[in-house]
Amino acid sequence: MGDDMKYTDEYKESKKESVKGFIYADASPYPIVQVQEKNCLYGRMMLDNIGGANSEMSAISLYVYNNLLFEKESELSRIFHKISVVEMHHLEIFGRIARLMGKNPRLWTQRGNRMVYWSPAYNQYPMEIESLLKNALLGEEKAVQKYEEQCNIIKDEYIVACLKRIIKDEKLHIEIFKELSKKYSQ
Repeated sequence: MGDDMKYTDEYKESKKESVKGFIYADASPYPIVQVQEKNCLYGRMMLDNIGGANSEMSAISLYVYNNLLFEKESELSRIFHKISVVEMHHLEIFGRIARLMGKNPRLWTQRGNRMVYWSPAYNQYPMEIESLLKNALLGEEKAVQKYEEQCNIIKDEYIVACLKRIIKDEKLHIEIFKELSKKYSQ
């Protein structure tokens, strides 16, 4: 089995597998990735979703770090791994939309007239479980807010459908982090 198949299979499993009863991706299907027409502004928004400070790459890298940090706490490690796989799928969707908009989907965003590459410095790296979970929760809440704002700006029904579907996953992640925060704050 190739690496791309492993990723696909693992993502599909995240929709039904649970650790401590958590589901990591909403059961509804993702819309087909397509656009009505090229739009430079929408393309820049997708690039920011890929490689901005508040981006899927920031979430993925943080969750991989958290996974490694808590290898001995297997429940937390597994949960962060599962969520990171869903975030990778989001990154792929935004990258495909950016390409359809004529943008190069590198891990970067546009600031003014220049492109700025994604940096691990965008993340905070708390090491205590309680702070780490609050940090993850805040990141997911900011992602939902950002994607909802984009839904209000973007007039392309196909992109909005993708954003709304991704928001469903992010809201599941919020609930997971809230539940874990309750458990580990005791």
